[in-house]
Amino acid sequence: MKRIVLFLATNLAVVLLLSVIASVLGVDRFLTQNGLDLESLLWFSLLMGFGGSFISLLISKQIALWSTGAHIIKSPEGTHERWLVDTVKRLADKANIGMPDVAVYEGAPNAFATGAFKNSALVAVSTGLLESMSREEVEAVLGHEITHVSNGDMVTLTLIQGVLNTFVFFLSRVVGFIVDKAVFRTERGIGPGFYITVIVSQIVFGILASIIVMWFSRQREFRADAGSARLLGTPQPMIGALMRLGGMQPGALPQSLAAAGVNGAPGWAALFSSHPPIEERIAALQGRT
Repeated sequence: MKRIVLFLATNLAVVLLLSVIASVLGVDRFLTQNGLDLESLLWFSLLMGFGGSFISLLISKQIALWSTGAHIIKSPEGTHERWLVDTVKRLADKANIGMPDVAVYEGAPNAFATGAFKNSALVAVSTGLLESMSREEVEAVLGHEITHVSNGDMVTLTLIQGVLNTFVFFLSRVVGFIVDKAVFRTERGIGPGFYITVIVSQIVFGILASIIVMWFSRQREFRADAGSARLLGTPQPMIGALMRLGGMQPGALPQSLAAAGVNGAPGWAALFSSHPPIEERIAALQGRT
């Protein structure tokens, strides 16, 4: 969950910053000074949409380390760190990717993988995960994260987010222009109605775009679970890890993991969940036995 929250939050911040800069520089006025130039608007939307996503991707490792307080294991100390690094190396070799940086951070049971390139990614686990699970279960979780890296999930998410950002930028400004002319009846240039409508539209369209991104995220969790089963040769360790997570008291997990729907999110909340319910993930893995 953390890798998704970090990426989406960073992407949103970058996109909003780029949008403000564009407005201050008069880009919106340039696009609408002689009516709405749809072709120029589309190119501008592509630049802004993909620009924000790729900037977020490129700094994802640094943001993840900073926000979680994780420290990269550069020289393993003790048997536990050595086992952790050796396990990641073995799984990375099986998945045919470069050795990721391995990090540990203080916190409740959780893990994440991030990075712009599959051969220089970051895999991080929490102290809570290491303390509450057996080595076999931790290995399964690591296999899950390594599969995210080998599948190029962060890059795919970036492309999807970039496309959706483009539509959000494009459609919000089209709606803003129409409302400004039809409702606020601005005759020359653009008025306050345009900016107000653009802000509201970006929020609404952004929420709808998030539903699509979260749907994709739920599908990739199933694929990462299956990838862990392939790397370990059996789905049982991943099933055990999921059952252990599902059996924990809600307070034992960080709010970010709870919001991901790791225990299932009923009703409309499920649309914004980055993870499927644990029961569905276990059932999918049991179907592989």
